[in-house]
Amino acid sequence: MEKFAMKRVDDFRLRLGKKELVPIMVGGMGVDISTAELSLEAARLGGIGHISDAMVPTVSDRRFNTKYVKNKLRQFKFNVANTDKAIVKFDLGLLAEATALHVGRTMEAKRGTGLIFINCMEKLTMNAPKETLRVRLKAALDAGIDGITLAAGLHLGSFALMEDHPRFRDVQLGIIVSSLRALQLFLKKSARTGRLPDYIVIEGPLAGGHLGFGMDWSQYDLVKIVLEIRDWMKAEQLDIPLIPAGGIFTGSDAVAFMEMGAAAVQVATRFTVANECGLPEDVQQEYFKTSESNIVVNTISPTGYPMRMLANSPAIGTGIRPNCEAFGYLLDSNGNCQYIEAYNREVALHPDAKKVHVMDKTCLCTHMRNFELWTCGHYTYRLKDTTRRNEDGSYRLLSAEHIFRDYQFSTDNKIALPD
Repeated sequence: MEKFAMKRVDDFRLRLGKKELVPIMVGGMGVDISTAELSLEAARLGGIGHISDAMVPTVSDRRFNTKYVKNKLRQFKFNVANTDKAIVKFDLGLLAEATALHVGRTMEAKRGTGLIFINCMEKLTMNAPKETLRVRLKAALDAGIDGITLAAGLHLGSFALMEDHPRFRDVQLGIIVSSLRALQLFLKKSARTGRLPDYIVIEGPLAGGHLGFGMDWSQYDLVKIVLEIRDWMKAEQLDIPLIPAGGIFTGSDAVAFMEMGAAAVQVATRFTVANECGLPEDVQQEYFKTSESNIVVNTISPTGYPMRMLANSPAIGTGIRPNCEAFGYLLDSNGNCQYIEAYNREVALHPDAKKVHVMDKTCLCTHMRNFELWTCGHYTYRLKDTTRRNEDGSYRLLSAEHIFRDYQFSTDNKIALPD
């Protein structure tokens, strides 16, 4: 990496379609952690920002004073005490409406030469996996999104879900993979649509939140995965921009990947402490204060994916009643969720307890909505080294522009502190 220390990210450009961009993509963190404001700043500065479509009706309620969650809870309140959640369904028309509102308002406010994408998670199965995913994808396209990044799943059928949309051939479409095998499966299954992805995000084991690895994640290395995919793509004569992600903490880290042939980098952890980030400030201070030993990867997510988070997250070990009637984003096609199973098990084991504790799973919907599950990247413990302390001992939040520019112009593995 020393060899590239004096080069800058700004010495490179990402070409997507007819656009030439600063090769910095800010990742899509949900629920509403990657806010519209954060994505708009990335686009204004000439890069790519993401909003997330995780729990978008909830985000709409928070941002635009809609009542999607309240009305859904009212509709299904009769089922709250029932362990069977199969009847709890999303109204597809309202889901499209909420997505259109979130995406549309963001795109209306866009300025600058960059792009705004939406991160779309397949693992949000919503008790009707194919139907709800189709609605979310098409509603985002209808609302004018610049691109869609397919995340949290193999997405083997996702291109097919939107291939009849008039924008399918023109919008930027990408996939997040963590292995060559996942990429090969996606390309094979998507081939019949006659369309390749416009970019490929290669997410390594040091990324935040859900990981595309097992609990043996530490045995994997992003550099090796990137080189393996790069070499295979070259052998197959496929020219698609590769965008590494996970653990890229400095501009020099980014330059090293671009010297390997990457077209851009995706970064997110450093933006969790931006003013424009959706995390409450008290949670951002927890990110600043954390130590390396306080960052854990566990399996409490009902999705089945390992997840990286702060060990002092309030969501760990709580035993709240499943909130599927209001939320229910992780219900599978049969109305099941691993947290419901774990919660019911603990209730059965402790019939007289006023409150149970569920240690092996968490109610992801409720806790992510309330910012009580502090998902984070591996290098979150380094955030304190990117800022200055206030007189009261707290850490100073940064502007998204400061962080973006530091990635863009820094050299020699240095990080610029705020003035």
